[in-house]
Amino acid sequence: MLAKKQSTSQLGFYSTFEEQLSRKHPLYILANKINWNIFEEAFAELYSDEGRPAKPIRLMVSLLMLKHIRNISDESVVEQWFENIYYQYFSGKKSYACAVPCEASELVYFRNRIGTEGIELIFRESIRINGKDGNRVLPMDLDRVP
Repeated sequence: MLAKKQSTSQLGFYSTFEEQLSRKHPLYILANKINWNIFEEAFAELYSDEGRPAKPIRLMVSLLMLKHIRNISDESVVEQWFENIYYQYFSGKKSYACAVPCEASELVYFRNRIGTEGIELIFRESIRINGKDGNRVLPMDLDRVP
């Protein structure tokens, strides 16, 4: 089952990341260059209307990207996401979330769900952003983001 869309119309007294973060930070820039809708459209058909709601697709894709960008383990990316507001912004959060985004094992299940075709879609989007000279599985080098 797909996750329900969260309303961002009123965030209360909390300020949003848009107001807090540096627009020059590489992850801020990268988050706004990626076409996240292609992942939503491609992966939505892999979910049923039954069962417990899944984690948002953008969250899971962003965790996979961050894992490869930083060359860290599933466990580390989940832990660092909790501590890093730029990671949270990159994954689509509008304000700070005081909890881990998921269990590290959920990344394994997500990779299995999207399969090779899903990983290739993430790769193609990284090539679109970085140009045809990208040569890693996810060649989104933060130093290269203009």
